[in-house]
Amino acid sequence: MKRLKLPRYLYWITLTGTFFLLLMSILRWLLVFVFRTSAAKQISLVDAYVLGLRFDLRVVCILMLVLFIVGTLPALHPLNKKWGRRVALWLLVVFICSFSVFYTFDFAHYAYLHQRLNASILNYLDDAKISFNMMWQTYHLGWGILGLVAAIALLLAIVKLVYNHALSKQNVSTKKSRIGWSIAFVVLMVLGIVGRPVFKGGQYPLRWSDAFSKGNDYVANISLNPFQSFFSSMSFRKSNFDGKKVREHYAWMSNFLEVDSPDSNTLNFERAVIGDTAGSRPNVVLVICESFSMYKSSMVGNPLNTTPFFNGMCNKGIFFNRCFTPAYGTARGVWATLTGTPDIEMTNTSSRNPAAVDQHTIISDFKGYDKFYFLGGSSSWANIRGLLTNNIQDLHLYEEGSYKSKTQDVWGISDKQLFLEANQVLAKQNKPFFAVIQTADNHRPYTIPEEDLKEFQKKSPSKDSLKNFGFENADEYNAFRYTDFSYQKFMEAAQKEKYFANTIFVFVGDHGIPGDASRLLPAIYNSASLVSTHVPLLFYAPHLLQAMKSSNVVSQIDVLPTIAGLCNISYTNRTMGRDVVKAEKKQSQHYVFNTLVDIRKVATIGNDYVYGYYFNSTNQKEFAAFNNQVPATKDSLEKQYRSITDAFYETARYMILNNKKKTQ
Repeated sequence: MKRLKLPRYLYWITLTGTFFLLLMSILRWLLVFVFRTSAAKQISLVDAYVLGLRFDLRVVCILMLVLFIVGTLPALHPLNKKWGRRVALWLLVVFICSFSVFYTFDFAHYAYLHQRLNASILNYLDDAKISFNMMWQTYHLGWGILGLVAAIALLLAIVKLVYNHALSKQNVSTKKSRIGWSIAFVVLMVLGIVGRPVFKGGQYPLRWSDAFSKGNDYVANISLNPFQSFFSSMSFRKSNFDGKKVREHYAWMSNFLEVDSPDSNTLNFERAVIGDTAGSRPNVVLVICESFSMYKSSMVGNPLNTTPFFNGMCNKGIFFNRCFTPAYGTARGVWATLTGTPDIEMTNTSSRNPAAVDQHTIISDFKGYDKFYFLGGSSSWANIRGLLTNNIQDLHLYEEGSYKSKTQDVWGISDKQLFLEANQVLAKQNKPFFAVIQTADNHRPYTIPEEDLKEFQKKSPSKDSLKNFGFENADEYNAFRYTDFSYQKFMEAAQKEKYFANTIFVFVGDHGIPGDASRLLPAIYNSASLVSTHVPLLFYAPHLLQAMKSSNVVSQIDVLPTIAGLCNISYTNRTMGRDVVKAEKKQSQHYVFNTLVDIRKVATIGNDYVYGYYFNSTNQKEFAAFNNQVPATKDSLEKQYRSITDAFYETARYMILNNKKKTQ
């Protein structure tokens, strides 16, 4: 460095930047080492590391450029002036604290969702108390905070050592060389921030979406760093729709939904279904099942046999083994189930959107029914209370504080007690009822009440078995089994009551869980990221419904129209949900919409193929077959599926803001 007469302050900045660049590379490797699954081991990560280095270099160049600009002010020279030294070190303190917090949350976010940190984490601030309690009860936050403080202290010590090393160097550069080096430095920093050479398609800077150009979500996630992922996703926080695009796809969508009176000018999607007024009026119990991921269950033949009781129910009911939620997340799942519209809000959730909270729900069309909603904890999270009470008239809402049972953890009372207390309420009803029960135990911190441990026996499969068949640890595995135990206790209690024989019980997962399903399901479930939205859908009423099993793809948004059809009630539907039992009998087309908002991907799942694309680049797309065979008509099918995906997405954007309750 001395031979090249590099200015001392540039020498210091370069050493500091090199340290952080090396550290970010090590952290990327550590992420892979800790979280790489057996399926991921077959994927080459060379491209991920190269692209990741470019993303990291951008962050480091921004830091170095800021330090350089501040240091060019004579009074704030970082090595020659007292105040310059203070300002430079305080800038590094801010960066180190931000760096440590971002990477800490990034590792936790990836462990939980298998996605890099993104702006959707800001949603948890809306329910900060609940979110904090969940983390406190799940993780050793006290030790984690101490670890974070220690990491910050260590980084500060290293940066101070680098500074003292540079300070000890003799400044041998001339004024002329300083000017030359400064110009070269700024040019290099700008190139590093842009992220690609201007002579190689560099008219656009390196973008977050470039990570997904490799056609593999795992490679994309490894490529990113938490700064790039978080700040890039901040731009997707506003809701709107494009009327022109909705009309462009209206013909196909109105035909698919069998709209009564298609009108592209008014964008009419209404279907008025006339029920049998002389028929019986069965009760409905809709169970929204927390994290009920299909690949972890007995219904796919998982050797760990986590849900034997529920599997037995599936053999006696109307069971759809390829149901997909439109998005990942509980709030999105509840929204989709109750409104019939996919929640395609790209960072926030629709339930938190004041412009979207007014929604017509088919539950309101169950005239003469008493309406109930049972939740073990508080309904204040994600403004679910607003969604419920604003749209379901005369709703009896049972939540935290409404029960005799004691609270178990941040999610309230246990699922078993929730079911039993709900059963006691329903057993007293003299009118038909529509009840929703939302479970929560199959979620961190995976609490199983002491009172149940005599009857419910925990098991401890080997770590290899747990990892191979979908579970991170024994706690998660036993929580999944406890869910099945709770279903069993509920059905045993309900069978003793008069209402049971005239009740349709419906079970649907609120979402799945990301993970490695390669030993249990076709490869496409992993490659197209379907495992996080693949859930069971069961309609169970042994006295009312004939057993049927379907492998046609269906959606969470189809739940309410199908229930209404099975109950023979008249209802109005202005959203994307369909009566899938009716569609099964008519041998209709089967397509469902799917979105992974964290990676800005939308997709259409058909019976045979999956097509998806990412935002910000029309060249980033995926097309695959469930049988892993590339069809001869691939190009035409891709074009068809692209059009269907656009139709679903644009129509969903419209429906979120245009499914308001009609005034009486």
